[in-house]
Amino acid sequence: MRTGSDLGRRAAARRKELGLTRQEVAERADMDPGYVAYLEEYAPRMTRPALYRLASALETTQDHLLGADTDVPPGATTTATLLPETFTLSPGRCMELIGPGGVGRIGFVIGEEAAPTILPVNYLVLDGTVVFRVASHGVIARHTPGDASFEVDRVDGAMSEGWSVLLTGRAEPVTEEAEANALAACAPVRPWAQGAHDLFVRLVPDRISGRRVRGGWCPSAREV
Repeated sequence: MRTGSDLGRRAAARRKELGLTRQEVAERADMDPGYVAYLEEYAPRMTRPALYRLASALETTQDHLLGADTDVPPGATTTATLLPETFTLSPGRCMELIGPGGVGRIGFVIGEEAAPTILPVNYLVLDGTVVFRVASHGVIARHTPGDASFEVDRVDGAMSEGWSVLLTGRAEPVTEEAEANALAACAPVRPWAQGAHDLFVRLVPDRISGRRVRGGWCPSAREV
């Protein structure tokens, strides 16, 4: 009986989220396709280098695959890499990195408050814009339309690696029924909070920036 493992289930879920086949993951991770299938279906004992290659292939972190990052702030783990380097990402590369979707953070200023409000949302990238769903009477909906920032990051604290992408622009509610129905059909983003989330919000970026941090052993070539 195939019971699988938490690591295997997380790996399989992330692979499907990225729209990759096992063959494609195997090629990215320099693994045999049969081994990728095995680790998804059983409970393998992986070496640290193999786990690192798998996490990189799935564009996630080792901690996430191991389930060790749910209650730990990003970057709080002990690093195994000295002197990490920071590289600037081009707008095009930024959009590629956030393209698979997932969890991001929407930020905006409410009224006369000095500090911004920042909330997590599940999102998808569609036609160069960020789309997510919110409660029609929630705090995000009450802020739209309005200026907003949107941030996505991925961090591997153990290897001092990761990236962060920041978009700033205009967050607009999708109020036309035809457009909302089209989004529901082609962008089935699933909110991770309970309750009704029947309002689509689209953030159209006018500024895109990002950075990647890599361990000092990586080639010091600037990403473009």
